[in-house]
Amino acid sequence: MDRGRLVAVVLAGILHSALVAAEDRHVFLNWEVSYSVRSPLGVSKRVIAINGRLPGPLLNFTTNDVAHVNVVNTLDEPFLLTWNGLQLRRNSWNDGVAGTNCAIQPGENWTYVFQAKDEIGSFFYRPSLGLHAAAGGHGPIRVNNRPVIDVPFPQPDGEFDVLIGDWYNMDAKEMKERLDRGRGLPPPDGILINGLGPYEAEVTFKAGRTYRLRVSNVGTRTSLNFRLQGHKLLLVEAEGTYTLQKHYASLDVHPGQSVSVLVAADQAPKAYYMVVSSLFVLPEIFGVATVLYAGSGEQPPSGDAPLDDRSSHTNYNRSMEQAMSIRMNLTSGAARPNPQGSFHYGEINVTRTLLLRNDESDIGGRRRCTVNGVAFANAGTPLKLADYFRIAGVFKVVSGRPERRNASLGTTVIDASYRDYVQIVFENRLPSMQTWHLDGHSFFVVG
Repeated sequence: MDRGRLVAVVLAGILHSALVAAEDRHVFLNWEVSYSVRSPLGVSKRVIAINGRLPGPLLNFTTNDVAHVNVVNTLDEPFLLTWNGLQLRRNSWNDGVAGTNCAIQPGENWTYVFQAKDEIGSFFYRPSLGLHAAAGGHGPIRVNNRPVIDVPFPQPDGEFDVLIGDWYNMDAKEMKERLDRGRGLPPPDGILINGLGPYEAEVTFKAGRTYRLRVSNVGTRTSLNFRLQGHKLLLVEAEGTYTLQKHYASLDVHPGQSVSVLVAADQAPKAYYMVVSSLFVLPEIFGVATVLYAGSGEQPPSGDAPLDDRSSHTNYNRSMEQAMSIRMNLTSGAARPNPQGSFHYGEINVTRTLLLRNDESDIGGRRRCTVNGVAFANAGTPLKLADYFRIAGVFKVVSGRPERRNASLGTTVIDASYRDYVQIVFENRLPSMQTWHLDGHSFFVVG
């Protein structure tokens, strides 16, 4: 493995040097990953902190900047970080997931080197191994426009990163062991806002100003609804794409998603509630923070917090209708001067259609989640190394469509050709809503 890892590092350095121009700005960061004990919901739990913080430090850079993030693992187990939403074109060995990266072993470090190539927007990073994500280890990412690119809204007076997510008091290792035994997880114990429990997080507005809130759902499994008491949310960006601007009373943010909203501080100068509530699960849970107007004193928000929104809590149709109301701004630039909508979508040559069917099955006496009848098992050799060195027996290439066979464990891979356009159809056979993440790729929703 040491020799294979060395070869992978050498290859990464050679290839990445060819992809980065000399004039691009470089950002250098050092992050130490450690355990910390926190009690956000009143129960002590071992969490994963970055430089002693939860959430971790902001990764703030500009389109085409190159980030060098040196991650030192002081945990007693292997660790990886992944950059949720960043595409990492032709640079998957810095994506930070098992199969493309060797894990950072205890006491060791690894420097991720990647470029925000042709991207803008709001994203986040998080751990990718085991269930480390349920112990924290996440933080915000901002990819700002280059100065030569106009932003399709006035420059806000300030920005806030708002990381929301469900939280379990159960230790993350215990959660993983429970899943490995084929048992499901109980409902989460609560919702955190920027790593804090109910009524602990605060943001401060100045009357008459406008703020950009970059909201990311960093949770384990729960879709969330986000709202501000007495304030409208003007959606301007979702998943790195500028949207047609539209006001919402609240926004659904599903696991892994990020959105940007503009909020005008145009209400009476006092304190207001920021509320996050669960969707599609029982019992309904809430996270609450406070929005303070500067100079309004220390009085708590008046009136009832907008907690009980029963009309939307279990309404799948309402959530789907809201999602379908979000439209790309086809005339504004983003990472480039040309409009986001200048691509000739009708001329896309779809070369292949994949059908990914998720389900549950009993395999070896344990309940497993499957895709096309296979419950994925990580191989002992990183898949990229196995592919590059043509090591037989590490993984199996499959068609990308359900096959008539009994459910089984396996390490399956769907192959594709560089620059091909692939249509993917997702089929959910379970009675609960599922979220999918296409790591390192962007896509168009067509149906």
